[in-house]
Amino acid sequence: MLRFVVSTGCHLCEEAEPIVRRVADRYGLALEVVDMASDDELVRLYAWRVPVVLDADGEVLDEGSIDERVLRRAVRRSRRRFSRRSG
Repeated sequence: MLRFVVSTGCHLCEEAEPIVRRVADRYGLALEVVDMASDDELVRLYAWRVPVVLDADGEVLDEGSIDERVLRRAVRRSRRRFSRRSG
């Protein structure tokens, strides 16, 4: 699962969304898009960092200007970390 934290009206968020969707699709991951305004803790953590992509454990995979290659690498690392922990 990928959690994509955005802010309404954020141009970087709008540009990043298709990239995040492609990466989620490529790795067969569910995508949860969350507007940080819905949660005070998200605002506290990410107000100046959006967009932010988190893995299922809440680890930041990429933020700001999302780069598809960087995000794919981070997803692969996250999946390996998770499989080592689960195995």
